[in-house]
Amino acid sequence: MSVNITVAYHSGYGHTEKVAKAVAEGISASKDVRMDIINVATITEAQWAILDDSHAIVFGAPTYMGGVSGPFKSFLDATSMRWMKGAWKNKIAAGFTNSGSLSGDKLSSLQQMIVTAMQHSMVWVGQGEPSPTPKGTDVAGSDQINRMGSWSGLMTQSNNESADLVPPSGDLETARRFGMRIAEMTKKFNG
Repeated sequence: MSVNITVAYHSGYGHTEKVAKAVAEGISASKDVRMDIINVATITEAQWAILDDSHAIVFGAPTYMGGVSGPFKSFLDATSMRWMKGAWKNKIAAGFTNSGSLSGDKLSSLQQMIVTAMQHSMVWVGQGEPSPTPKGTDVAGSDQINRMGSWSGLMTQSNNESADLVPPSGDLETARRFGMRIAEMTKKFNG
């Protein structure tokens, strides 16, 4: 059976878009998956229909001031029309966020996404990659998988530089693997 998975994201400076594309790349690596990617800042009625027809929706937003970006929050609020109809009930959901600092309160952003998914009676898929275990005073390197140590979803970090330079390779590889996990779980759930 073929499944439809859509990445719905907002990106203010290009960093989160880069992560969205890496997640989409991981999803697309799976057989029997149709993948769409939607920038929610410019969402159209046709794109709302794509979300409604999806088996899974992956939410993605930068973390600004300890929460999702304004345009992404407006998108989440607009999903209430789907909630009233139960349109997204029993779909797979997952989420990712990016911020300029290592913490940036990214968990708060993921929790906003999780709560929205639960309001819709969706089934949440978290991060499946183990985090590194540095010793002593060492810290996880930017080339390591799941260096943020997140389990609720994907967390990435970008220094305040051009999106051409960041997020780093480890975060983008974690994003690709996250996309693969979402595709795998969506196929299992809809098999």
